[in-house]
Amino acid sequence: MSEHFDDLETRDPAEREAALFAALPGFLRRATAAAPGLARWLADIDPEAVTNRAALAGLPVLRKSGLMEFQQADPPFGGFADPAALRGNRVFHSPGPLWEPELGEDVAENTARAFFAAGIRAGDIIHNAFAYHMTPGGFILDAGARALGCILFPAGTGNTDMQVDAAAALRPSVYCGTPDFLKVMLDRAAETGKDLSSFRLALVSGGALFPSLRAEYKTRGIDVLQCYATAEFGVIAYESAAADGSPNPGMILNEKLIVEIVRPGTGDPVAESEVGEIVVTGFNAGYPLVRLGTGDMSAILPGLSPCGRTNARIKGWMGRADQRTKVKGMFVDPAQIAAVVRRHPEIAKARLVVARDGDRDAMVLHVEAASGAAPDLAGVEASLREITKLGGAVRLAAPGSLANDGKVISDERDYSA
Repeated sequence: MSEHFDDLETRDPAEREAALFAALPGFLRRATAAAPGLARWLADIDPEAVTNRAALAGLPVLRKSGLMEFQQADPPFGGFADPAALRGNRVFHSPGPLWEPELGEDVAENTARAFFAAGIRAGDIIHNAFAYHMTPGGFILDAGARALGCILFPAGTGNTDMQVDAAAALRPSVYCGTPDFLKVMLDRAAETGKDLSSFRLALVSGGALFPSLRAEYKTRGIDVLQCYATAEFGVIAYESAAADGSPNPGMILNEKLIVEIVRPGTGDPVAESEVGEIVVTGFNAGYPLVRLGTGDMSAILPGLSPCGRTNARIKGWMGRADQRTKVKGMFVDPAQIAAVVRRHPEIAKARLVVARDGDRDAMVLHVEAASGAAPDLAGVEASLREITKLGGAVRLAAPGSLANDGKVISDERDYSA
């Protein structure tokens, strides 16, 4: 049995680099002709000159806040999508908010690589607990699993008891979803006497996989690996399994993507091992995004993976370059907190604190009352849920107690534990 998905994963790194940059000029030429927003963004850029990383670094970084503005001015995609290439496909509405078109065949192939590297093979039954409602996560993992030849149950999110019952009956060997929901399922199964011992492997994303949580899953007989994915590109990087099922160091960059690490707030690439923002250029004809800043932080690890894959590795997710924060697999943006405050004029100031409650993400919105006002905390909590699509508590803070540091979202989770 092959140890790798295909020969692309074991190419000489120089061969891979040459192939990517040989393809980039033609892709840019076609993409700017088909997507007027991208053409305006890259005005005065000669596509034929973008033949190496130095030339690519001369192009501007498009950050998600900017993409949101383009979409608001020219809905739904801001001119960054090719309408002809999108016919017959789905459209998603991700938190932020951002409209996202369904991605193409390369995304399914790259997702299949992540499953394969985690030890998952054709014929395995997968319980997919990523969301299929409005956002693309469930569909991205679904497409990759089926491209690999797996049998997939589209469980989606929520309905814990129904999911436990389904898994106990179907006996899937693989869980796919956010890192903490697997524990929710296992704990509920233990409480209700249901048998979920069929789970042996898991591929997770959409949140931090804390070392303590991974170790707990190992004691329960489940080897858990993770991948780093976004709605715009699908799986960008993934872990590979060692012979004992444990993860090899780092996350391997996927094929058919150009990934840079840049100094936050700039487009300047940083040196190997230096932490910076992940910037990605893809080759999706329907949704051609060039130097998109993800807002996520990481660093390139020196050397190659012991699994034999030769693409570069990132250290993993190392926080956010901006205040846009992922909670339970969904992004919460400072603009959403501002929308809550606008809805409730009795609030003078607000700060969202994201922490851990046991093995799950939790968020609390701390609010200061406007002079002489008494905020309706239950009403604010309802607005927070409606706007962010996530539940959270609301607490009244003393006047002047929230720090005057410009921070709207404070991520206080400890990623080392």
